[in-house]
Amino acid sequence: MAKKKTYQQVSTTQQRATRRLINASQKDPATLLIQYDNSFDGYDEEKVEEMRDQYGINVITKHNEETVFTRLKDAFVNPFTIVLFVLSAISFVSNDIQAVIIVMSMVIVSGLLRFFQEQRSSVAAEKLGEMVETTAAVMRCSEETSKPEKKELPLDEIVVGDVVHLAAGDIIPADIRIIQAKDLFVSQSSLTGESEPVEKFPTEVEKKTTNLLDLNNLAFMGSTVVSGSAIAIVLAVGDDTSLGAIASQLQGKAPPTSFEKGVNEVSWLLIRFMLVMVPFVFILNGFTKHDWLEAFLFAVSIAVGLTPEMLPMIVSANLAKGAVSMSKKQVIVKELSSIQNLGAMDVLCTDKTGTLTQDRIILEYHMDIHGNSDDRVLRHAYLNSYYQTGLKNLMDISIIERALEEEVITANDKFRKVDEIPFDFGRRRMSVVVADDKGKTQLIAKGAIEEMLSISSFVEYQGNVEPMTEALRDEIMGICTGYSEDGLRILGVAQKNNISSAGAVSVSDEADMVLIGYLAFLDPPKESAAAAIEALHSYGVDVKVLTGDSDAVTESVCRQVGLPYENTILGSDLDNMGDTELSEIVETHQVFAKLSPSQKTRVVTALRMNGHTVGYLGDGINDASAMRASDVGISVDTAVDIAKESARIILLEKDLNVLEKGVIEGRKIYANIIKYIKMTASSNFGNVFSVVAASAFLPFMPMLPIHILLLNLIYDTACASIPWDNVDKEFLAVPRKWDASSIGKFMLWIGPTSSIFDITTYLLMYYIICPLVCGGQLFPQIADPAVRLLFIATFQAGWFIESMWSQTLVIHMIRTPKIPFIQSWASVPVVLSTLAGIVALTVIPFTPFGASLGLAPLPAVYFSWLAATILAYILLVTLIKAIFVKKYGELL
Repeated sequence: MAKKKTYQQVSTTQQRATRRLINASQKDPATLLIQYDNSFDGYDEEKVEEMRDQYGINVITKHNEETVFTRLKDAFVNPFTIVLFVLSAISFVSNDIQAVIIVMSMVIVSGLLRFFQEQRSSVAAEKLGEMVETTAAVMRCSEETSKPEKKELPLDEIVVGDVVHLAAGDIIPADIRIIQAKDLFVSQSSLTGESEPVEKFPTEVEKKTTNLLDLNNLAFMGSTVVSGSAIAIVLAVGDDTSLGAIASQLQGKAPPTSFEKGVNEVSWLLIRFMLVMVPFVFILNGFTKHDWLEAFLFAVSIAVGLTPEMLPMIVSANLAKGAVSMSKKQVIVKELSSIQNLGAMDVLCTDKTGTLTQDRIILEYHMDIHGNSDDRVLRHAYLNSYYQTGLKNLMDISIIERALEEEVITANDKFRKVDEIPFDFGRRRMSVVVADDKGKTQLIAKGAIEEMLSISSFVEYQGNVEPMTEALRDEIMGICTGYSEDGLRILGVAQKNNISSAGAVSVSDEADMVLIGYLAFLDPPKESAAAAIEALHSYGVDVKVLTGDSDAVTESVCRQVGLPYENTILGSDLDNMGDTELSEIVETHQVFAKLSPSQKTRVVTALRMNGHTVGYLGDGINDASAMRASDVGISVDTAVDIAKESARIILLEKDLNVLEKGVIEGRKIYANIIKYIKMTASSNFGNVFSVVAASAFLPFMPMLPIHILLLNLIYDTACASIPWDNVDKEFLAVPRKWDASSIGKFMLWIGPTSSIFDITTYLLMYYIICPLVCGGQLFPQIADPAVRLLFIATFQAGWFIESMWSQTLVIHMIRTPKIPFIQSWASVPVVLSTLAGIVALTVIPFTPFGASLGLAPLPAVYFSWLAATILAYILLVTLIKAIFVKKYGELL
């Protein structure tokens, strides 16, 4: 088995591969096949292994791929944990071993949780990625029969010297030399940025150049076949390809998505808030308590409390959980960050075939120009579909099956293919030239009826060829329109005999043809389509149809599935619209028909410019550009290679019901991430008010730094269950865009609410509970140092417990606009983790461990006051939530 090469080896072998490609461009195909000891029949397995050992595997090394070590390092080295490391170092210098243990516990807990979740996320993504495989058609010698076979093989099994077959929609699997081609156009935009496809030829190139992209008989890994067909020999694989050379130069990470930018913005907002408040708390405590070291330690511990060190873990856990959950619902996530875009999607653009329809094309009728059944039309259509080398679509398959079923072609019919003109989206037709055993040649074309009428000067009826007249044209269009309105798709069939240019046919030969009839196909709507569209609408997703099919057929299908189809916009209409007019049209129209790939892209771009989050569901070559232009490209595992590569989400079942489940999961993930962020932001903001008030008016520290750290550790551990929380159905009903602006408003409203009850707890502890424990004396009246310490320890224990109760209960209060525990329950993991946190922290002051931290046991009466405080807190937060929702429309 070949091994991956080092970076230095890659550079050397790339240079050799470049020379190999240039030399190959100057040689004829026969010489190349001899040079690589191959033929059009392909290698056997022994030769494959020999070539793989000599030239390497067809896998590009990911130079920036995260290893387990780098992932572990990133989990423990970030702005959040650096603060914890600094505090730990200070505590160590101060000989405060307890603080060191707790701080390092926080580092270990947050770091390991993030590491394991990201590792799980990475493994999940790899496993899901393996479920969607890109293949290439390769000639190989069968081990069983020793006969040549065309096999669909994964790209990593291709070796130098392999003979590959290419058709429209294929991704070029390696750097190759074209040895046979017919109207081969390749898009090299992934390498050059050129939007226009480039034609490739099999002839050798004589000019001298060191720029591989200038050689028109070479094609490169990662580029795509737009139209035509070819046979090629592989010259370079993996790191030795042009794409591999580019990859080896890319050392930086991919730019962050809008979702990642949003999370980063919130993180730095909280860090900046901490950097402003901590010096203020330090100075305030230093002047009021006159112990600058203690004030410094307290300020740094406050900094830790204000730092959302669990945020990276929460995000990773949510995305990993979401990807695995979505895979169980037949949705594969290629890029984890795209999950949030799926939940934010408010417009879904989709093609018609297979999404709204059953993707089960049935040839209903084969007719002459007057609408009468005619086997001769089927016979010509069969020859066109059977002999074309491009991508056979469902209509081609249906034609072939019907022709064989009705035996319109017999064993005595001898035909051979002479040439072809592949399908393209400009002409919307394809042609083949066939010859019979008597030497008669025919150019047979089939395509959209409008395009076939444009190249037909004659019509054939009952064996007679007549000139095309306006009356006949109107009759033909009338018949076709009638069938289209019934949901049938119409293709025209035309032919021309004994063409003079047989063997070198071009588009110019598609003229003065004889229209002999047409084919009517039925692709019935899915029974589930109407309900699925209604469900998507109920979740705030507007469905728009973007198709290359005719307007009559599209309108018929849309009518049956409940989509508004009046005033369908055609591709020709788009050509006459400016961007301003189009931006208005896309808001008011649902159906766009007879669109070219570029027109689909234009519609998607216009919707995005209007502020929509746009998803595009497609599976064809003509969908790839629009998928790239959308916020989230969605395809299916049966799609052509270029469509699957352009997509970020892959559906294992081409069904809108499956997509609906993905949308819901995306919104759940967003909900649980924004919950943690808003909980943390509001809690931190409230804590600052509480700390400032305590620092200003209390003659001692309201809590020791070690108390704050322990409180933060237990609270963060409880928060680790948030990715598994339930989400209210009402929240899922609306698309959710990333919006950091709401976080500031939320902080200002909810944060100070907890401060009110922190301050009432100060008053309760200072004037009632602590004097009760200390013989009825207030703190200034106490002379005995031991009693003063008891007063402080009791006070700190009281706030320690109240802080945990309020912070933990706020998770349940903020997670829903409803009344918690009555109208909306958190998930079992959240309930158990928060309950465990409350119990653990409440017990600590009553244990030797609590005594070692300077906490004192509390009297029973304290818990009566605590219950009243928490109840009042819940009531106030419920009131503030209702006001906030009424004012801003939503809580989260």
